[in-house]
Amino acid sequence: MRTADTPTAHRASDTVTAAVTGYRGAGADLFLLVVAVSGISLSAPLIAATAAPALAIAFWRNAMAVGVLTPVALLWHRAELRAMSRRTVALATAAGALLALHFALWLPSLHMTSVASSTALVTTTPIWTTLLLRLRGHRQSALVWAGTGVAFAGVVLLTGVDLSLSPRALAGDALALAAGMAAAGYVLLGAEVRRTVSTTGYTFVCYTVTAVLLLAGCLALGVELGGYSGETWFKLALLTATAQLLGHSLLNRVVRGLGPSVTSTAILLETPGAALIAALWLGQNPPAAVYGALVVIMAGLALVVRANTRGAR
Repeated sequence: MRTADTPTAHRASDTVTAAVTGYRGAGADLFLLVVAVSGISLSAPLIAATAAPALAIAFWRNAMAVGVLTPVALLWHRAELRAMSRRTVALATAAGALLALHFALWLPSLHMTSVASSTALVTTTPIWTTLLLRLRGHRQSALVWAGTGVAFAGVVLLTGVDLSLSPRALAGDALALAAGMAAAGYVLLGAEVRRTVSTTGYTFVCYTVTAVLLLAGCLALGVELGGYSGETWFKLALLTATAQLLGHSLLNRVVRGLGPSVTSTAILLETPGAALIAALWLGQNPPAAVYGALVVIMAGLALVVRANTRGAR
């Protein structure tokens, strides 16, 4: 009896192979997600240590990333770029516009309200991501909502709640909240584009749009774009390599496999991650709450991952 040659055995074999491949793929994506979160966690400490206007920093990190991606995109992804449909190009362009809007809204909010309030409000991204998915007809399980809530509670535990009633602070809070919404749209559009486009092809279009829009904003507001010291240019290059290319680009890489809910929830780890990096690099002693917050955020992320794993079965 040649059991291995029967159709049922072939189907079982294919199922096992697909499961093993899926687990391996998920494991690789989770590893890349850790690298990505480490990259974006360097963003705040590097920006704090860089002697340049915040909006100019946002422009240069995207412009430098485009400079790195351009030869790769034109040499090895030219056919893919030409084959992109109008809809795909429009979605990638919209994602770039939302990323530019995220930077343009959040960075000024840091000077209008407290850093704690700004950080807590901008990291509402996974909440808006889950809501937008629901509006698009994707029903999220109770476990996803619970995990998102737990993870966000970890951010609040670290940053505290210190909303002010002054008009300027309230305006800053509103900007940070809107920046979190823009980031949610950016993640969702990126997940849609990444279904058919490579990471390089997508990020090339997205970052180019972001850089152009931020450049227009800098020119309109008279932001100084040059005349920096060599140390400042080095930090801008380092920011590009870590927060932009290793951070945002890898997030765009894994969002296809892990989904927008897991990816956006993992971004919450940037808050305690930045605090720990600032402690090691800038000598800023982190509050004791950072360790508890890290555990709480990880627990929330684990719930979201578990919910998505169940949904994939």
